[in-house]
Amino acid sequence: MDDQLIINGRLVTWLPDAEIVENGAVLVRDGRIAAIGPAPELRETYPQAEQLDARGQLVMPGNICAHTHFYGAFARGMGIPGPPMQDFPDILARLWWRLDRALFDLDVQYSALVCLVDAIKHGTTTLIDHHASPNAINNSLDQIAVAVEQAGVRAALCYEVTDRNGRDGTQAGIEENVRFLHSLRERDSQLLAGTFGLHASLSLSDETLADCVTAVQKLHSGFHIHVAEHEADEYDALHNYGKRVVHRLADAGILGPKSLVAHCVHIDAAEMSLLRETGTWVTHQPRSNMNNAVGAADVEGMLRLGIPVCLGNDGFSNNMWTEWKTAYLLHKAAHRDPRRMNGLDVVQMAVHNNAALARVFWPDLPLGKLEVGAAADMIFVDYHATTPLNAGNLPWHIVFGFESSMVTTTMVGGKLLMQDRQLLTLDEAEITERSRELATAVWQRFEKLSA
Repeated sequence: MDDQLIINGRLVTWLPDAEIVENGAVLVRDGRIAAIGPAPELRETYPQAEQLDARGQLVMPGNICAHTHFYGAFARGMGIPGPPMQDFPDILARLWWRLDRALFDLDVQYSALVCLVDAIKHGTTTLIDHHASPNAINNSLDQIAVAVEQAGVRAALCYEVTDRNGRDGTQAGIEENVRFLHSLRERDSQLLAGTFGLHASLSLSDETLADCVTAVQKLHSGFHIHVAEHEADEYDALHNYGKRVVHRLADAGILGPKSLVAHCVHIDAAEMSLLRETGTWVTHQPRSNMNNAVGAADVEGMLRLGIPVCLGNDGFSNNMWTEWKTAYLLHKAAHRDPRRMNGLDVVQMAVHNNAALARVFWPDLPLGKLEVGAAADMIFVDYHATTPLNAGNLPWHIVFGFESSMVTTTMVGGKLLMQDRQLLTLDEAEITERSRELATAVWQRFEKLSA
């Protein structure tokens, strides 16, 4: 790949104590950042490089999503028969556990493609996905991988093991995780990574947890699991196993520095301490938590303890700045205290912790920052502040000023995926038309399935 020089940008590096670089330039070589500095200096040093003019826009690292569900794309606008769903267990049974059973192979791929179009347009360049399709388990992660490589973004994939579809379904889920993790060694792809997916404590027996731990021993992988999203998860663990969820998972060997637990809305102080001791990653999904009315996790408490809390979207749109805004506002409203959830805490989750989590999956590829050696995963943002803008107040400009429509260009590994709002790797019209056809059939199958 020839050298490419991004010029005339206002560089947001997300490095500690770094100011926004006015009239900056970034040299991209072999998918990484090879040089960074003032545009006049780099233009003189690299006169043969192909130039890409940022035209005064902000140039910053692409956003990272720490927890998402590509398979939920076809739920948008779906009508759920019967009375309104009354709580989260009802939502699981009547919506998500029916939708995932209604998905077939092509639905899995196009659900992912829909989300990947959304990600590129919104400047989200790395995603950690958690997949379920009980009637299309075998090779389902390959269906998603094909979509990811076609789109050109980065994604870490896993399949959700659960006991709710019988022992054969459990075993098939385990085998899909193992198969995909093995296949990554042969793919040699900088875009794909993997982990071992589990649904939640409430749908996993001790036998299944033990089988998963055994299966992963030679794969050097951690786990990706939902934890205490609703009180029902804690009630189930206490009633059936005599311990709270985090302690149960720790005893089973699920937690650790390569494992990721989503939500943690209803964990207690002892569980937080155990998460910190084991070095387990946590993800916060404020829009989803609000939509499911499950409560607000003690994110600030976890951050103060040193738990690496990250920011995901749980399958909502891949506009991560909306997730920033929701996190910033949710905790103020939940506690009736405008001092809660400082903007710098949001940056800690969404930028620094998400980037550190990405290193678990791409250990040799620095993500989430602009510096020499880092991946050339960048976005151009057409934001021209009407008030002073600097590194110190940037978080509040993002919360109160940024909109997803301001992303004009998205690049991953030095490859342009979108330029001047034109998608270059995906055919949005074809994906939209085909997805509408597939979603119609999925909805018809959904209505025939019992909760």
